[in-house]
Amino acid sequence: MKRISAWFVMTWMFAWVAQAATPSVGDYPTVQAALDAHPGMRVFLPAGVWKLDQPVMLRTAGSGLYGPGTLQQSNPGAAVVRIDHADDVSLQDLIVERVHEENATEPSVLIDGARRATLSNVTVRNHRARNAAIEVRSSENVTIRGCLVHNYKCIAIDDRTASELYGYAFRAIDGTGILVQESTGTIIESNRVIEDRYLPTKAQHDQYGLGEVTVRPAERGRLMPQEAWEQNYVSNWHQGSAIVVTSPKATHHTIIRGNVLQHCAQGIDIHSDMVICADNIVDHGMMGVKMTHGSRNIIVKNNLLTHIDLWGILVNPGAASSFAAAATGETPAQPSNHDSGILISGNQITDFGYGDEYWNWGGKHEDGGSSFPIAILEAQLPEQNPRLSDILIEGNLVYDAGRDASPAEAPRHRYAVYIAPKLDDPHAPVNVRVVNNIFHAGRSGVSNEDLERLGFGPAAGVE
Repeated sequence: MKRISAWFVMTWMFAWVAQAATPSVGDYPTVQAALDAHPGMRVFLPAGVWKLDQPVMLRTAGSGLYGPGTLQQSNPGAAVVRIDHADDVSLQDLIVERVHEENATEPSVLIDGARRATLSNVTVRNHRARNAAIEVRSSENVTIRGCLVHNYKCIAIDDRTASELYGYAFRAIDGTGILVQESTGTIIESNRVIEDRYLPTKAQHDQYGLGEVTVRPAERGRLMPQEAWEQNYVSNWHQGSAIVVTSPKATHHTIIRGNVLQHCAQGIDIHSDMVICADNIVDHGMMGVKMTHGSRNIIVKNNLLTHIDLWGILVNPGAASSFAAAATGETPAQPSNHDSGILISGNQITDFGYGDEYWNWGGKHEDGGSSFPIAILEAQLPEQNPRLSDILIEGNLVYDAGRDASPAEAPRHRYAVYIAPKLDDPHAPVNVRVVNNIFHAGRSGVSNEDLERLGFGPAAGVE
C-alpha cells in the first residue's frame, strides 16, 4: 500500500507541475494579458467564451494560442486574432466568431508579415464581411490546415466607383473565406469553407435587391456591362471566393490541396504564379476554379466540381495582366505578367447547371447561354493583356448528369469547352492542346471550335 501511495503521489505531483508550467488564459484577466506574460510561449485557451472588443495580438516569435475555447469578437471594426510580424506562431483547435449585427471591416484572423505561421483545426464562424475570414498578407511559408470557415458572406455594396474602367456600385452577396496576397510558400490544405446563410437563390435575390446598381457614372466605364448601363442592373451580384490566391507579381509557390468548398461564388480564384491546385471539391458555385490576371505555371489536377452554374474551369487574361515594359525615367523595367504554362488534368465536372444560380446564367437561354464547364475566354483589355499561351487540357471528364434523368433532360451547358476569341483572331490563345478527354456534348455541341481540325491534338474519347 505504501508503494502504491508513493507512486500515486509522485504521479499527481508530476501532473501538477506540468500543468503549472503550461500558461493558461484562465489564470489572467484577459487573453492578451496571458500572451503578454509569456512571450514566445504557447498559451492554453480553456473551454468557454472569451469576449473581446479588440483583437488578440501575437507579436513575438514562437508564441501561440491553443485549446477548445472560443474567442468572441463584438467589434466589427477589429480582427479577432492578428499574427503581426512574428515568426513560428501557431493557432490550434480554438473557435473564432463574431457576434455583432453589422458587417465586419477587418478579417477575423489576419496573418501579416509573418514567417512559418500555422493555423491548425481553427474554426472561424459568422464572419459576415467583404474582407476575408482568414487573410495571409506579405508572409512566407504559412500553413492553413484542417480549418473550418462557416458562414463568411454578407449583403454589401460592391463599390467600383474608384476605377475608371467600372465607375459604378451595386448590391451583392459578397465575401471570401481564405485570402492569400503578396505571400510565398503558402499551404492551404484539408480545410472546409462553407456558406449556408446567404445563397444565390431567386428568393434571396428578390429579398435583398441583388444586382441593383446603386451608383451610376455620368459616362459608362469600359468594363461596365451594357446591362448595367441600360437597366441599372448587373447579373454578377454573387461576388467573392472560397479561396483566393492573388498578387500575381508577388505571390508564388502555393499549394491548394484537399479542400471542400460549398456554396461559393468562385471556388478557387488564382491570380498567381507556381500554384498546385489539386484534389479539391467545389460543390455549388458560380465558378469552380479560375485563373486570370497573370497566372503562370499552374497545375489544376484531380479536382471534383459539382453543381457549378457558369464556368467550371476558367482561364482568361484579366485586366491586370500586362506586357513587359522598358525602363522610363525613374520607372524601372517591368517584366511581363501573362497567363501561360497551365496544366488542366484529370478533373471531373458533373451535375453542371444543377446549383443554386443556373436560373441567373444559362437558365435564361434556350441554348444554355454562357455556361461552359471549361472556358478559355478573351482578354478584358486586348491591347494591354498578353495572349494566353501553352495550355494543356488532358484527361478530364465533363459529365452531363441530365442524361440520366427519366426522361433525359437537355444538357445544361452550351459547350463542354468554349474558346474565345476565335482561333484566327490575333488575340487568340497560342499553343493550346486538348487531348484524351471525355466531354459530353452541350446543347450546341462539344466545343465552339473543331478541336482536331485546328491542330489541338486528337479529340479521343469525345462524345
